[in-house]
Amino acid sequence: MTPKDLALVAHDGKKDELLAWAKKHLSTLKKHRLYATGTTGSLLKSELGLEVHSFKSGPLGGDMQIGAFIAEDKINALIFFWDPLESQPHDPDVKALLRISVVWNIPFATNPASADYMITSPYFDKEYEEKTPDFTEHLQRFDHDRQRDE
Repeated sequence: MTPKDLALVAHDGKKDELLAWAKKHLSTLKKHRLYATGTTGSLLKSELGLEVHSFKSGPLGGDMQIGAFIAEDKINALIFFWDPLESQPHDPDVKALLRISVVWNIPFATNPASADYMITSPYFDKEYEEKTPDFTEHLQRFDHDRQRDE
């Protein structure tokens, strides 16, 4: 078994749902390194006894901190139970977190069904060679444009 670095996030209206999901998969989650936004991390620690590195609360920058870890190749997967029926004051941060997951080819689950599929995948407990995108051409394009403007 190869431990993964797993980020767990849940909007307020989905925290109980994430806790129930985590309890169902407790033995698996204990084998991995867990990261979470503030309140979610506190609940996972106090309610389930999980060892979790907690960032700030999502609206206070926690979503962005997890996004930075993804960009730095420090997160292997994201489980984010977001509430599509509730307006979020930090909606741009939420979209940025999901976007950066796609940019860096990080699998993410947004509800219990997709999280079940992810955590029970044969790839979850073994080595998986993630294809990190190569942005060399993209970066060279911007370097070329900057040199032309100078």
